[in-house]
Amino acid sequence: MKSTEVLAKPIVLITVSIGITISFILVCQPKPISKPDPMARSFVLWLHGLGDSGPANEPIKTLFTSPEFKNTKWSFPSAPSNPVTCNYGAIMPSWFDIHEIPVTAESPKDEGGVLKAVQNVHAMIDKEISAGTNPRNVFLCGFSQGGLSLSVRERACVFMCALTLASVLLYPKTLGGGAVFSGWVPFNSSILERVTPDAKKTPILWSHGMADRTVLFEAGQAGPPFIEKSGLSCEFKAYPGLGHSISNEELRSLESWIKSRLQSSS
Repeated sequence: MKSTEVLAKPIVLITVSIGITISFILVCQPKPISKPDPMARSFVLWLHGLGDSGPANEPIKTLFTSPEFKNTKWSFPSAPSNPVTCNYGAIMPSWFDIHEIPVTAESPKDEGGVLKAVQNVHAMIDKEISAGTNPRNVFLCGFSQGGLSLSVRERACVFMCALTLASVLLYPKTLGGGAVFSGWVPFNSSILERVTPDAKKTPILWSHGMADRTVLFEAGQAGPPFIEKSGLSCEFKAYPGLGHSISNEELRSLESWIKSRLQSSS
C-alpha cells in the first residue's frame, strides 16, 4: 500500500469528525427567543360623509399614535354616486338618500337605502373576520371631517354616522364597538326587533356637539334612549359650543375608548 493511501484515511476521518462536530454545535445552539406581540390585529372601518371620499379621510389614522394601534388595519371605502334629495337631486357620493337639512328626530327616513348600504358594510366586516381578525377587534366609526385639518363639510357626517349605527346594530356578532359622531337614528323601531343577542353586546360611543345646526343636537340626544330599548349599551357625550364638526377632544376620547376594548392575542 502506498504511503499516500495510508495518510488519506485519517485525513478523511478527521474531516468527517469536524463536520459532525460543527453540525452538532449549530443544531444545539440556543435560538433567540422572540417575544410574542401581546396585541392582536384589529380593524377600523371609517365611513365618510356626503359628497366625500374614502381616500380623503385616510390622514385621520395618523392621529392614532398609541402603540396599541400598531397592528391595526384601516379601511376607508368610498360610497357610490347617487342622487341626493336634500341637495336638489344632485348626484354625488352618498351611502343612501337624505331628504332634508337640518336633520331632526322626526326627519323622513330612507330605511330601504340604509339597509342596502348596511349589506355592503357587513360584507367588508365579513371579509376581515374571514382573514382572521377577532370580531371584538373590529370597530366602525363615522366622522364629519374631510381631511387631516378636521375642517367640516356641513352635510358630511349625516350619512356616515347613521350608517355606522345601523351596521353595528344589525351585524349578527359582537363587535369591538361603533362610534357615532353628530348622528341620528336612520330607521324605525321595527329594526330593533332584528338586533341579535350578540349584537346587543356591542358597545356604542355617541358624541354630539350642542351647537350643531346640521344634525340638531336634539336628534342626536334622542338616539341613545331609542336604541337602549333593545338592550344595547350606549355612552353619550355632549360637547358644549361644538357645531357640526369633530374636535381634538372627541378624537382623544375615541382613541382611549378603542384602546380599552382591544383584545390581546393571548
